[in-house]
Amino acid sequence: MATGGADKKSAPALPASNDIHATWEFLEGGIEVMMARLTEGMSYERYMQLYTAAYNYCISSGMGGASGIAAGAHLVGGELYSRIAHYFQQHLRATLTHLESLSGEALLRYYAAEWERYTNGANFVHRLLIYLNRHWVKHEREEGRTDVYTIYTLALIQWKRFVFAPLQTQRQLTNAVLDQIRIQRDGGVIQSSLLKTVLDSFVSLGIDDTDATRLNLDVYRTEFQQAFLETTMEYYKAESAAFVAQNSVTDYMRKAEARLMEEDDRVELYLQPSTRVPLGDVCREQLVTNHSALLWGQFKTLLENEMTADLSRMYSLLVQIPNGLDPLREQFEAHIKAEGLDSVARTVEEAPEQVDPARYVQALLRVYDHNMQTIETSFQSEAGMIAALDKACRAFINQNQATGRSTSKSPELLAKYIDGLLKKSNKGAEEASLETSLDQAMVVFKYIEDRDLFQKFYSKFLARRLVTFASASSDAEESMISKLKEVCGFEYTHKLQRMFTEVGLCRELNERFREAEANRGSGDDIDFYSLVLANGIWPLQAPSTDFSVPTELQGLYERFKEFYGAQHSRRVLTWLWHLSSNDVHANYLPRKHIFQTSTYQCAVLLLFNTHSVLTFDEIAAATRLETATLKAALLPLVKSKVLHELDDSYSLNMDFKSKKVRVNLQIPVRAEQKAESTEVMKTVEEDRKMLLQATIVRIMKARKTLKHNLLLPEVITQLQSRFQPKVPDIKKAIDALIEREFLQRVEGEKDVYVYAILHQLCVCGLD
Repeated sequence: MATGGADKKSAPALPASNDIHATWEFLEGGIEVMMARLTEGMSYERYMQLYTAAYNYCISSGMGGASGIAAGAHLVGGELYSRIAHYFQQHLRATLTHLESLSGEALLRYYAAEWERYTNGANFVHRLLIYLNRHWVKHEREEGRTDVYTIYTLALIQWKRFVFAPLQTQRQLTNAVLDQIRIQRDGGVIQSSLLKTVLDSFVSLGIDDTDATRLNLDVYRTEFQQAFLETTMEYYKAESAAFVAQNSVTDYMRKAEARLMEEDDRVELYLQPSTRVPLGDVCREQLVTNHSALLWGQFKTLLENEMTADLSRMYSLLVQIPNGLDPLREQFEAHIKAEGLDSVARTVEEAPEQVDPARYVQALLRVYDHNMQTIETSFQSEAGMIAALDKACRAFINQNQATGRSTSKSPELLAKYIDGLLKKSNKGAEEASLETSLDQAMVVFKYIEDRDLFQKFYSKFLARRLVTFASASSDAEESMISKLKEVCGFEYTHKLQRMFTEVGLCRELNERFREAEANRGSGDDIDFYSLVLANGIWPLQAPSTDFSVPTELQGLYERFKEFYGAQHSRRVLTWLWHLSSNDVHANYLPRKHIFQTSTYQCAVLLLFNTHSVLTFDEIAAATRLETATLKAALLPLVKSKVLHELDDSYSLNMDFKSKKVRVNLQIPVRAEQKAESTEVMKTVEEDRKMLLQATIVRIMKARKTLKHNLLLPEVITQLQSRFQPKVPDIKKAIDALIEREFLQRVEGEKDVYVYAILHQLCVCGLD
């Protein structure tokens, strides 16, 4: 302690060690300085005399006075303990008298000042009597005396009994603290450190009777926290009701947010950390829960007006209460669905004749990107909001004005969009931007329900790109397949990957054929390249018409068949003339042009090397093409004015002009595209029937016996990654399997199926 104001007189003699009266008289003056006049200071010599006197008494020979308990020669101190307790009691009477005459802030100021002075002094006295604490007090407590404490704890006990308890008969301290908090809530300035000192005293007075060294929060909770929470509830109940009646919802949200932050700061300033949770519960109930319907009702308006900051504020408020976000998620889902349908409708209205795949996909992505940004900026990427976005996107992407009631249109349009990205005709597409576009396409893909249908279209378009050498980038093609594989697995992309492998093998085959031609010295000036493709891998159909190979190509055609047959004697080649293409050099025009044609168109044009005019029937007889196929081949030639059509006759346009050197005449007819879509749908329907049956057999083989209402969801779960099975289709598949004796109905239980063991044995025997 401080040494200022040291005693100038000679040091008094120490009292007799076994004389409690002399010892107390010697100690009392020093204790009074510590407790009441600490600022006067005390010399080190004086302090050591007091310490020695207390020490000598405690080790005296058992003459501890009437209250002393001699437990051996060195355990004396009961009388000294009693006098210290009495001193604290008498010392606090004057403090209580003065406190009872005060109220409000004055009461708190005096209480805090006296508390700090008293506890500081008691701490010095505690250290002065450290020997008493270590030996006599310890011994007494070990003997079961729970009413005996160390000196500092004793001081707190006395304060609680003779100051705190009398003051709290009418909750004077608590009310004074609550008044200060109310003033602060109303915008007034208070001394937070004052409240902290007072409330810390509440904590310090929570002495555990079973363990005097441990404090609890019982006093703080019963004497302050309970009343504080009640007044907080009443305050915010009244304030929020009044504020809502006179202000907008957005203004109220700002008010509620500010209040919640203030209360959180209040805990940091002067409340106990344990108050944070119950205080937060009370504030959220009054400020948020009780007005949640009002906030929910405003959500749609905020969304429509893109009020990002207010949306974020509403989210941060409602996320704090149970089920507070559920109505927002429902409204958000409905909003996204409506926005998506509207976006597609506007796109369809702009091009009602035919939906442009690029415009369609961009319309979908605009809605997704906009709402995902809202989730990230306003909803902190909350999982429930993302789930609402996913559900809404799945709804409007699979069925909208462009698709009608069908769920097959979106997979087709997405496949066409990706086909457009990966074609060479996608000019100006840099590698980085192309990769970004493919990533965006995968965003739409993850919401497609009929992924098997997408696979069929994508496979068909990929095959066409590879066959016509129209891919913009092999790396981009591989990247797209990797993305699909990551989402749908190896089986989904197995055939797609095999196509690339076969294209590589074809390069080697053509190199060998060129070498053979060079060695033979055939002399043909035709640049020939063939793709020999496996029938089960490529989604390619044999031509439906006969075809007479032009004389100009006949020799090369026969030599390649001979070359391939020599290497693979058991393989039969089916020539897909309708998929092959040719570059025909037009030497009859003043300016050189190269016509990019199909082989059928090439055959037609080569006829005009020896004829100036040909009728439709003459062309059909020469090429052996069926009528519909020939008309489809002639139509682009006539439209591009390469041929003149007069009645039923055709002739070369000797005045043909084009700004381009290379003129593409392979223009698909819309009717052909529609027929292609119909063909894909038929294939998918057949595949689905087989897949449904295979899935049911796999499930039943593992389960042996299963109820109908358990089999249905199991089938749907296993197949929903490829398409959404319909219950009637599943029932048809079950009936087909029963008819084929893969399944049997349990006798007497129509809704229970059993796997046909006899059929299983037959199959095993065949294996």
